[in-house]
Amino acid sequence: MCTAQKIIKTKKAIEIQVTHIKFHSIVLTPLSFIALSPEDRETAINNGLVGVDCSWNNIAGGEEALSRGSGRALPFLVAANPTNYGKPSKLSTLEAIAAALYILGDKKQSQEILSLVKWGNEFLKINQNYLDKYSEAKNSKEVVKIQTEVMDKLYEQ
Repeated sequence: MCTAQKIIKTKKAIEIQVTHIKFHSIVLTPLSFIALSPEDRETAINNGLVGVDCSWNNIAGGEEALSRGSGRALPFLVAANPTNYGKPSKLSTLEAIAAALYILGDKKQSQEILSLVKWGNEFLKINQNYLDKYSEAKNSKEVVKIQTEVMDKLYEQ
């Protein structure tokens, strides 16, 4: 199921070709070394937030989009989509956009996006504490610090 199409069909996002991505848009990609943070809010408002809809098997396919915008990686979150349920960081496009909106401070729009799928509430339930912490960070470095603390706690032996 293509979750990006659900967002587009409900007119909560528009589909664009890579060549139409505004320079300096926030492009969500796990290939970035910079974590998305509330500090990116104004850039996203002014230039757009881009979710690249591609398979996890071809994640490098998003490199062209990344060359046009400012790449940002989402911090540690757990997928709730039926294909990757419970897998860390294997988010659908819908989950990634919703998480980004939440971190950027637009919790209402994030919840509207998540309401488009049956499992949207589950995504929020699983990740609520993480999202709240990330959305309170000042910048990317603080998000990474919070992510490290979360992962240390989860994976301590």
